[in-house]
Amino acid sequence: MEYTILKPSTEGTVVLLTISRPSALNALNTRFFEEMDHFITTIAADPGIRALIITGEGKAFVAGADIAEMVGKSPEEARAFSAVGQKVFNRLGDLPFPVIAAINGFALGGGMELAMACDFRIASANARFGQPEVNLGLIPGYAGTQRLPRLTNLADALYLLTTGEVIDAETALRMRLVQKIAQPEELLDEAKRLAVLIASKGPLAVKLVKEVTRKGLEMSFHDAEKLEQNHFGDPFGNEGKEGMTAFLEKRKPNW
Repeated sequence: MEYTILKPSTEGTVVLLTISRPSALNALNTRFFEEMDHFITTIAADPGIRALIITGEGKAFVAGADIAEMVGKSPEEARAFSAVGQKVFNRLGDLPFPVIAAINGFALGGGMELAMACDFRIASANARFGQPEVNLGLIPGYAGTQRLPRLTNLADALYLLTTGEVIDAETALRMRLVQKIAQPEELLDEAKRLAVLIASKGPLAVKLVKEVTRKGLEMSFHDAEKLEQNHFGDPFGNEGKEGMTAFLEKRKPNW
């Protein structure tokens, strides 16, 4: 597929994906989801990739879904548009390596939902966050009502979802919506530093940690504990053996 919205580039084992639709503040439309779905399929099959960073071009990360496209949809078409977005964002979260949102500006509506679908969020000091769908008489459609309370808490989630209020990066940090704030000129460097740090760890271990932690959130503690136990043995005899041997031999592991 030829990408018209996505701009991927690779630096070693890290992929940087820039959403480039600046004239529309990178608003999410059908073409975006088609390209992202294809991109996820491609990158998931590449064993050399250890991390993905997503950012936006211009003054927005993503300012929301494309209202001009949505306004003419019937209720049935709107539900289908929601289903597509949820499927793509779930696939993004299921990638076997960390996905880092480098939020360079407005992350509103679908843009905030995209950021929440990532594993980590690093925000520029001038980033702004919000779920303003109620201002349009709508609700989030890409699992914003579900991810937000899981990342923050019920009261803060409902506050943002019902008021449509836009918050700054410091408030997002206090709500635990983002993990770190960087100056605008240092945002991508900070995201890359995190990506390279995680990429230096055992790739199977990182994959398993992500899988077990995400799945465990949807399970009882006892069942999640069993899931961890079952996967604990997976690296033994291969990557785990190399890591432990390297530790004992006081050398860097050869992943």
